[in-house]
Amino acid sequence: MIRAMDKNRRVRVLLARTTELAEEARRRQDSTPTSTAALGRVLTGAVMMGLDLKGEESLTLRVDGGGPAKVILAVAESDGSVRGYIGNPEVDLPEKRPGKLDVGGAVGIDGFLEVVRDMRIGMPFTGRVPLVSGEIAEDLAYYFTMSEQIPSLVSLGVLIERDRTVKAAGGLIIQAMPGVEDDLLARIEGNVFSADPISDLINNYNLPTILNLVFGETSYDVIDEKKVSFRCRCNLKKVLSVVSALEEEDINKALEDQGRLEVCCNFCSEIYCFTDKEVRLLRQVNHESN
Repeated sequence: MIRAMDKNRRVRVLLARTTELAEEARRRQDSTPTSTAALGRVLTGAVMMGLDLKGEESLTLRVDGGGPAKVILAVAESDGSVRGYIGNPEVDLPEKRPGKLDVGGAVGIDGFLEVVRDMRIGMPFTGRVPLVSGEIAEDLAYYFTMSEQIPSLVSLGVLIERDRTVKAAGGLIIQAMPGVEDDLLARIEGNVFSADPISDLINNYNLPTILNLVFGETSYDVIDEKKVSFRCRCNLKKVLSVVSALEEEDINKALEDQGRLEVCCNFCSEIYCFTDKEVRLLRQVNHESN
């Protein structure tokens, strides 16, 4: 992931290659092409928005359009990692046209896009806007303009192989800073509109080459770079806290039906199994600590 600005600091460009993290999410969610594209776009948007995070700060991007994909959620951390899930990874719709997945149809537009920035200094900042297309990129651009008052152009893409794996994924965000000249912004936007879709650019070129295409003849500086990855934060300690909060009736039913208690992480699909003996020991420890 790269952040760059023109020499006069009037236009900010964020560019990310997220192929590997999108494929990791697809593998863990076992998602269909349409749901992979939807989840990959949300993960890409979140990890790019998280570029400014520091320390223990985090950013949550939630999309709920009322469509068959259900809720799509991604959580980005300051280290460039992101985790997320799609409510219905099995949704798959006919292509809108050859090579164009119907992400908007899967997401829907009867809902909202929500961003929660947790700066660890009190109540998190929450911004919410209605969805305009369900295609994610347009919805994020609308969010930046309406909620953060930053005119933005957003492009997100996920290219799927015939075997349903992720061939290429990435994103581009162009933001106008105060005092930007209209002709500078028009030139950069023109470069983007005349180029291939972002997923094709990511598939065919490296990030520095894409940056040169975006800025064209405009001189620019690379401000910083950061590696990105799909990484879940679940662990046994966190799962144990979930188990200890379950109703005894639910635990007993699971033990009766399956002979064990299974807890599955929504983000990475990791399954934690507990025997009847382990559950009883946990209950005893919790009882003694309380």
